[in-house]
Amino acid sequence: MRVPRTINVTRYVTPLREGGSLPAIVEADDDGLYVLKFRGAGQGARALIAELVSGELARALGLQVPEIVFANLDPDLARTEPDPEIHALIHDSAGLNLALDFLPGSVTYDPVVQHPPADVASRIVWFDAYVTNVDRTARNTNMLNWHRQLWLIDHGATLYFHHSPGWESEPDRARRQFPALKDHVLLRYATTLNEVDENLSRALTNDVITGVLDLVPDSWLSSENASLVPVDVRRAYCRYLVDRLERPRPFLGEAVRAS
Repeated sequence: MRVPRTINVTRYVTPLREGGSLPAIVEADDDGLYVLKFRGAGQGARALIAELVSGELARALGLQVPEIVFANLDPDLARTEPDPEIHALIHDSAGLNLALDFLPGSVTYDPVVQHPPADVASRIVWFDAYVTNVDRTARNTNMLNWHRQLWLIDHGATLYFHHSPGWESEPDRARRQFPALKDHVLLRYATTLNEVDENLSRALTNDVITGVLDLVPDSWLSSENASLVPVDVRRAYCRYLVDRLERPRPFLGEAVRAS
């Protein structure tokens, strides 16, 4: 499993005022532009965990995801920011954050005029059902067109089970229904779910899942689960992700019935 690079943020460029987390375009010490996700935003480190884990699982499935990097943020960058909300966000997010490579010239996916092939739509719907992504709807597609391919972004709302207190000790949670799937923007085009299921589930081996979870910094895990040591939190995530793949996969049947 490829370990994400670490960049240092050198300049806050502009906010992306979408949702409540206020991601921003920033410049880094490698002269690249990135979309920064702040650890100090509303959902805290859990959103960064979901962004990293789901993004790298999607990559393991052959889906297109911008490069994910760790981003060090110096609180001194807040001194020149006149907006008090952004100033506080930068200050509260000092240290290690997460960022995605900025895709210049990309265009937001438009469900009115764009109809992806059944195989592509089915793979994305399968993945989103697996990671319980509540945020790929017609109102907010979280997909970009870039170089004639669909790129998946913004996975901070996935794995929403981890916002429930005590989720680590509820082994049956992985088998629960995902009713939000009915609102997926690509569901109508996902006509080959049964055909893609076997290859996608086979790709997510225990080693792949464990490797992705090993990328999550201990500090993020401990800050959101103070009563557990990071190794136990990783084990709980792993149990969920592995159990969700066991046959019969409830999310597959749910997706097929909804499509």
